[in-house]
Order: sequence, then structure tokens, then C-alpha cells
Amino acid sequence: MDSGDPHAATHVFSAGEELEKASAAMIMIHGRGASAPNLLRLADDIDQAGFVYLAPQAAGNVWYPNPFGEPRGSNEPFLGSALRKIDAVLRQAVAAGLPESRIIVLGFSQGACLAQEYAARYPRRYGGVVALSGGLIGADGELSGYPGRLDGTPIFLGCADRDPFIPSERVARSADILRELGADVKVSLYPGAAHAIVDEELEEIRAMMRAVLDA
Repeated sequence: MDSGDPHAATHVFSAGEELEKASAAMIMIHGRGASAPNLLRLADDIDQAGFVYLAPQAAGNVWYPNPFGEPRGSNEPFLGSALRKIDAVLRQAVAAGLPESRIIVLGFSQGACLAQEYAARYPRRYGGVVALSGGLIGADGELSGYPGRLDGTPIFLGCADRDPFIPSERVARSADILRELGADVKVSLYPGAAHAIVDEELEEIRAMMRAVLDA
């Protein structure tokens, strides 16, 4: 493992259509202590034809070591490496002929934080961003200065209203920042839900995927 770029050489798992034949792509970013194959099982629950699912694996099953609300520097070089890994997967899909507008970036927990942070730092018109139980990364005073525009990218933020790891205030602030960058953001907080993916979120994902295929 490259100590300066720990996620660079990790495997990218896939499911669904073959990349060269797919009509759209979903990049799936797993959470802390989980794995790419585990999150890929979500593809069976979504059950949407036409998509290739691309799931990068974090080195040691962790994308960055410290809580997402800590200063960004405390999570380097892992955070920067994780964002570059996501970008490499996206560029692989683009090289296969899929425009960014037909690519959805989805993450759960630590992966949800990365999905939002990636969209904010690499702004363009994506097919969509789905962040399930996460927020933008960094200390409160660092959540500014993002470049560019998201040009109407649909973004869904779903989270338990009292998630033990993700304060609802950070979800709300993340939504405001992404709106300022020009995204079309929907937020759903689920009363009494656990730190998990709920059925209502699966419906939101399916709707976003159908919209990408119909565009």
C-alpha cells in the first residue's frame, strides 16, 4: 500500500451490466468497516436494469481514520486518496462512453460523506448523488470555498433524525451548501430510524435511476 495514496491500488468490484454495454452507472461507496461487495448487494434490492454498479474498496475497509467532523488535515492522506479513487472510477466510466449526466454517485455512512464531498470538490452535472447517513467533511469552519457549480444535479440526503454518528444539523448545513453550488437537493430525516438504509430511501434511489435512464 502506498502510504501517500493508500486507496490507489485497491480493487473496484462491479455488478449489473457490463461497463461497455451499460446505459448508466452507479458508483457505490461503502462505509467504515464495511466492504464494497457488501454494499453491492444493494443492487439486488434496487433491481434496475441498464446500470453498471462500480464499487471501489477502501484500504483496510476504512476510507479515513477520524470522524468526518474533525479538521480535514487529521484525515489526510486518506481523505485525498479516497476522493481520487472515486474520481478514477468515474473517469473509467466516462472513458467507456458514459457522460457524467448518466452517472450516480451513492454512498452510505462514511461513503455518504465522501459522495457529498466528492460532488462539492469535483462539481459538474451528475446524474445524481445519493448520500445515506452522511454530511460534508471537515470542521465547521472548513465548510466553504467549494469551486464551480453542480448545475442542477439532483441530490438526495437521507438520514435518521437522531443518528448516533451523523448530527442532523450537519445534514441540513450540507444541504444548504450543495444548494448554493446549484444542486437540486432533497433531504429526508426519518424519525426513530437506525443508522441503516431504509425502504423509503430505496424508493428515492429507484426514482433517481429511472430519471437518468429517461433523460
